[in-house]
Amino acid sequence: GTRFRPLSFEVPKPLFPVAGVPMVQHHIEACAKVPGMKEILLMGFYQPHEALGRFLVSAQQEFRIPIRYLQEYAALGTGGGIYHFRDQILSGGPEAFFVLNADVCSEFPLQEMLDFRQQHGDAHSFVMLGTTANRTQALNYGCIVANADTHEVLHYVEKPSTFVSEIINCGIYLFTPAIFQHIGDVFQRNQQELVLEENSNGWQRAEVIRLEQDVFTALAGSGKLYVYKTDGFWSQIKSAGSAIYASRLYLNQYSQCHPERLAQNRPGGPIIRGNVYIHPTASIDSTAVLGPNVSIGKGVTVGAGVRVRESIVLHGASLHDHTCVLNTIVGWDSTIGRWARVEGTPSDPNPNDPYAKIDSETLFRDGRLTPSITILGCSVTIPAEVVILNSIVLPHKELSRSYKNQIIL
Repeated sequence: GTRFRPLSFEVPKPLFPVAGVPMVQHHIEACAKVPGMKEILLMGFYQPHEALGRFLVSAQQEFRIPIRYLQEYAALGTGGGIYHFRDQILSGGPEAFFVLNADVCSEFPLQEMLDFRQQHGDAHSFVMLGTTANRTQALNYGCIVANADTHEVLHYVEKPSTFVSEIINCGIYLFTPAIFQHIGDVFQRNQQELVLEENSNGWQRAEVIRLEQDVFTALAGSGKLYVYKTDGFWSQIKSAGSAIYASRLYLNQYSQCHPERLAQNRPGGPIIRGNVYIHPTASIDSTAVLGPNVSIGKGVTVGAGVRVRESIVLHGASLHDHTCVLNTIVGWDSTIGRWARVEGTPSDPNPNDPYAKIDSETLFRDGRLTPSITILGCSVTIPAEVVILNSIVLPHKELSRSYKNQIIL
């Protein structure tokens, strides 16, 4: 989660709240709805810690499905992790399993992928989820060339240097146990190459396997890999700015699947515009105006006349009277003083292009900070009557004046 700092200092990135619930809970919810789903395994390189343990316990109770965390001894890549834990994955004798990247936000059409496999592939074929991107942005993703009639993947290139296809890989797959044979072949090949290379410190590197470059590129055109194209929403969550965009996509979806999570205008309550999530423990003045696309966490206090839009306010934060918060992530336990204005620049995709995706911006361009959303780390104090614009404030800072386009260390 390096591009997610300073927010990933406090909590592993998959537990960062998007639209009011941890990012990875959206994945778990989608998996739990699939009939015949037996268990969910989370794999990663994070040290198991308290927050993760608590999350697993509460998610298992809520979704009534066993959920376990398997920690890699080293970062093994997208294919190395599932290969390393293949015995755990195969232990219940599954006929198929899904693999989902934690840093994507999606409608997760898992049932549709299962139905699609029955119609198109045979029992041993693999399915990847694809979506349409525009021509220039497709180069930032894995590109899929498929047969228009059978949907078989004929060619796969990860981040090509020239245009290949506008169908991109969503990082959501449906595999059968046969996939381990293909990943095993890559592992063997890696080992042989290491034996040939003199003086390399070997074993660790053979285990690092990338599904995209090492496995899919070889599988394409073999009649075993198919693409299911979705028209549903999909986005990556690489940077903190993309978390606000993902939050908007999920809040939008709540009107169909979780209307109870969306705040309503009520007499004596705050003014709600558009989709807003408010945690039941938050205390919000009736003269505050929230939305669209706002998520308010546990125990947050919002004072009189406060205006919040396109923002995520994390638990324990306090917005004093008449503050204005736009395109910002307000960190845990942070305080914004009266009449202060905290504002960022949205990094949204082009709204006029239905296939536009969010750009993963570089932090700096031409030696200057790229204008993006403002991020306050945890326990940041902003004084009254100042303006913080397009800035990133590291945790535990007490500011004394206004800032613009800065990273405040």
